[in-house]
Amino acid sequence: MHVSDIRQRLRVLGAGPKHEERVLRRWACAQPQDGGKRRLEDFMPQAVRAELPALTAELSALATLQSQHAGDDGSARLLVSLHDGQTVESVLLPRDGLCVSTQVGCAVGCVFCMTGTGGLLRQLGSAEIVAQVALARTLRPVKKVVFMGMGEPAHNLDAVLDAIHLLGTGGAIGHKNLVFSTVGDERVFRQLPLQRVKPALALSLHTSKADLRAKLLPRAPRFDPDELVAAGEAYARATGYPIQYQWTLIDGVNDGDDEIEGIVRLLAGKYALMNLIPYNAVDGMPWQRPSWERAALMARTLHRRGILSKLRQSAGQDVDAGCGQLRARAADGVTQARRIAIRAV
Repeated sequence: MHVSDIRQRLRVLGAGPKHEERVLRRWACAQPQDGGKRRLEDFMPQAVRAELPALTAELSALATLQSQHAGDDGSARLLVSLHDGQTVESVLLPRDGLCVSTQVGCAVGCVFCMTGTGGLLRQLGSAEIVAQVALARTLRPVKKVVFMGMGEPAHNLDAVLDAIHLLGTGGAIGHKNLVFSTVGDERVFRQLPLQRVKPALALSLHTSKADLRAKLLPRAPRFDPDELVAAGEAYARATGYPIQYQWTLIDGVNDGDDEIEGIVRLLAGKYALMNLIPYNAVDGMPWQRPSWERAALMARTLHRRGILSKLRQSAGQDVDAGCGQLRARAADGVTQARRIAIRAV
């Protein structure tokens, strides 16, 4: 379901633009439709009022909480069930943030990512993306939304931009607190500057070497690191928001002194922030995170060289819940249960 479907449904019932916006705003903010200072019967068309209970139930069913896994850092990984039984992951972040998914699975196939191992199963509608925010707001306040969960937002661009528009208008999220994360796609750099709600941009860089990036992100658009940074810098200057460059630190792969020099070459003088994120190890994958001391040294060195850098922990590492792992474990549990049931017959 898309936000446009909800709008059309309300219009058929006789809702005007202000009625639409009120219904969508209260849904996105996890507020009751019959709340507020004014009584619904004083301004809302009778047909819309009559439909609201059914519509509210339908919207609530778009994203329901299957399980919650709290981390020691104040984060919480959420396994979210969609209306068709598929699952995605959202993450409640410290300081009122939320990471949402935009696809079930992912087609980019980053070699270090659990989500990409199963490929793309389906797109999320814009209403399903917003529904993750509405669900999270029943648990705690949400003042920042990052589109960094399962999926590549650029591969579901229209739905993601539709969700961003609602969250940045009626959803009470500041535009710079909406963060669109992508491996890089020409459509993103064309479309985002044209939007009424212009989100901040996070670009997955991971290495300064074009050949290594092609191996780590095998099905990403062929952006050389220099080209990606140039496109990001243009967007940063147009919007006034610094680009957040994402760098998953993998032991012995992209944590060497040569990469430090590459980052300095790429980002010196740029309106940018480098986020260094030690890899969240996944069973069955060969990659390991570097020591915290090595990661911290890398961040300090970059900072001394004039590159604004932050060393971040991937939320939920202490509960072994890197992106895609909760969904994979849940799917494995279902498979095991089915096997047991078959053996019992």
